[in-house]
Amino acid sequence: MSSNPVAQTVASLLPRAQAELAELVAFKSVADFTQFPKSESEAAASWIADALRAEGFVDVALLDTPDDTQSVYGYLPGPEGAKTVLLYAHYDVQPPLDEAGWTTPPFELTERDGRWYGRGAADCKGGVIMHLLALRALKANGGVPVNVKVIVEGSEEQGTGGLERYAEEHPELLEADTIVIGDAGNFRVGLPTVTTTLRGMTLVRVRIDTLAGNLHSGQFGGAAPDALAALIRVMDSLRAEDGSTSVDGLDATGTWDGLEYTEEQFRADARVLDGVGLIGDGTVADRLWARPAVTVLGIDCPPVVGATPSVHSSARALISLRVPPGVDAAEATKLLQAHLEAHTPWGARVATEQIGQGQAFRADAASPAYQAMADAMAVAYPGETMQYAGEGGSIPLCNTLAGLYPQAEILLIGLSEPEAQIHAVNESVSPEELERLSVAEALFLRNYAAG
Repeated sequence: MSSNPVAQTVASLLPRAQAELAELVAFKSVADFTQFPKSESEAAASWIADALRAEGFVDVALLDTPDDTQSVYGYLPGPEGAKTVLLYAHYDVQPPLDEAGWTTPPFELTERDGRWYGRGAADCKGGVIMHLLALRALKANGGVPVNVKVIVEGSEEQGTGGLERYAEEHPELLEADTIVIGDAGNFRVGLPTVTTTLRGMTLVRVRIDTLAGNLHSGQFGGAAPDALAALIRVMDSLRAEDGSTSVDGLDATGTWDGLEYTEEQFRADARVLDGVGLIGDGTVADRLWARPAVTVLGIDCPPVVGATPSVHSSARALISLRVPPGVDAAEATKLLQAHLEAHTPWGARVATEQIGQGQAFRADAASPAYQAMADAMAVAYPGETMQYAGEGGSIPLCNTLAGLYPQAEILLIGLSEPEAQIHAVNESVSPEELERLSVAEALFLRNYAAG
């Protein structure tokens, strides 16, 4: 065990952290209330509010955000004249997808092969526990030397922007000198990493209609325009022959000049099957952190089992487009919608609807807070130097906070390293990473207060 008192305290608190994470994972807090009960999300929010109150937070509140979800806020006063740090996480999670694909139940935290499995274990209920561990360790070793604000979002995974709009309407609420976003991850287990860029995103739903109703494929197939076939052609137009994203008018030539990502390591992290090639061109880091990426998230069409011999009259798809820093998400949305409309064949009727959007983000890594974090990481990860990486995912709140508080320093850390397999079946968190990052966050707060 480390001789550092903060590290020793965190290590002693890890069993409690596991029990608390199990309680939090048990809530099916998917913020899509057409699929999961709203009461599950409300219960998770109440659990977090109670946890903050138990740690001495004041002004704890369940914030009703404009997207009909709740975010949890709390304030922990520090010494007079101290700096203020905002700690962020989110408690909403992705749906479990195919529950049959999980080795153990998705909403039951299960220890296996040195990791803790469960939906949200890393993304981002583990981030909530990380913040609590860091604060408890400081309280046990001289006290928390800064004012702390905590905000735990209830709809980050849905991209519906509830907390962003709430923050814009109440700009004083989340104001801080530095903001720590606990929703990123190390480049690999054991390599301390801060994320300095995030891709933005847009979600667009497209619908294609060709007929007044489905038709018998034997009687009408060959001349009747099939809406599902038209949709497949449109989806195919979004990628070049090598798999690169190809949306008309959208630049896809950006390059990344930071930490590199070898193809061998990426294939292992992404669990690419033997013999299957990667898509796109440029380095892996270029493709993940500096260029747009389109993904078809879902298609409304009949399943194979029970399908009938029909020409389809209507088809829908949900499309995600990730956009790199320097590209305006609103402009990318317009380009995507225009592309979908222009590439719809046979004069079919096409309608597009934007249902979510978030801007890309780039941090100022030269700020004093980054040095405070680097020093903290060096203690939490002996022998390692803090690395800077990009993140292909999106946290729309980052740009909102950067716009509201331009003087604030923003750092992104977290538990979503590649082995965590966030958003996939069998999501997990490394307890060693939870321990080390909690130590790092606690020491960061101490370093930052002294700086």
